[in-house]
Amino acid sequence: MDKKKFLPTLAFLIPLALYPILISFNNYFLNVGTFIVIYATIVAAWNIICGFAGQLDLGAGAYMGMGIFITGILLLWWNITPLIGIIVGGLATAALGFVIGYPTFRFGVREVWYALSSLALVSILQKLFLVWEQVAGPVERRLPYFSGEWYLMRFYNFSVYFYMSLALLIITLLLNVKIRYSKIGYYLLAIRENEEAAEMLGVDVRKYKLLALLIYSFIVGLTGGIFVLIAGYYHPSLFDPWVSIQTAILGIVGGLGAIYGAPLTALIILGIQEYLRFTLGGIVQGLHLIVYAVILILVVLFKPEGLSEVFRSIYKKAVALKAK
Repeated sequence: MDKKKFLPTLAFLIPLALYPILISFNNYFLNVGTFIVIYATIVAAWNIICGFAGQLDLGAGAYMGMGIFITGILLLWWNITPLIGIIVGGLATAALGFVIGYPTFRFGVREVWYALSSLALVSILQKLFLVWEQVAGPVERRLPYFSGEWYLMRFYNFSVYFYMSLALLIITLLLNVKIRYSKIGYYLLAIRENEEAAEMLGVDVRKYKLLALLIYSFIVGLTGGIFVLIAGYYHPSLFDPWVSIQTAILGIVGGLGAIYGAPLTALIILGIQEYLRFTLGGIVQGLHLIVYAVILILVVLFKPEGLSEVFRSIYKKAVALKAK
């Protein structure tokens, strides 16, 4: 594979890596920046299952919540370092994806019915953990604060979490590139365009859709592990349907199948949203959400194919100017 295909991913690294320095390591802005990078990672992972494979998945809130609970429980109950807990959470989330995805794809559930099934999973897990008092229940379970034990990964300085999230985003983007230009990527794109035709050509449709789901759910589970370290607690409300819906919105607005369009859109739009909330939230409560909605409507009206084409045009012009 041409190594130049990875260059745009590296272009993410430099400006984002400098972010903590530019804000003088202010914990509030580090916190906001980390959550935005986490969302960008979820959207980049979602691109594999929906952008490539064409499956409108709305289960991100369930997979993130599972990663949150597994990492939090391992730390709080057995004092297991999140360095292990995050990985275990990701694997457990992938297992959940398999349990849901195998019968779903086996019986041909797809399109809007698959979307509704995956969204229902979020509410099911939320209610299950709400009544399962031995594990969760209605009370917030607080993680231990940092007291010198580095393995607890509970730091006062949020820059650690920011760089963990950034590293995961870069890995997810590199994985997107690797998949897109591999045999698996071509199979997934064929499935997205026409499942029946792909199957007639010999593509194991169920196998590759399930593979895409496992990769996506594993990555989202990892983000949940990082999230719980920042939040400092876990509660069933963190199985949040809004995570699923916003992921799909940002992925579609960014451009389905566009490797960099969706995460870039998440970084830009969520950055604008948080800036508006910070500056306008005290003037008129909820005003930032109205402005956020207007931005989305304008994108849908004037760039219905997504913002990826805009980003691609800017990138090509930058490369052309550099070549002169």
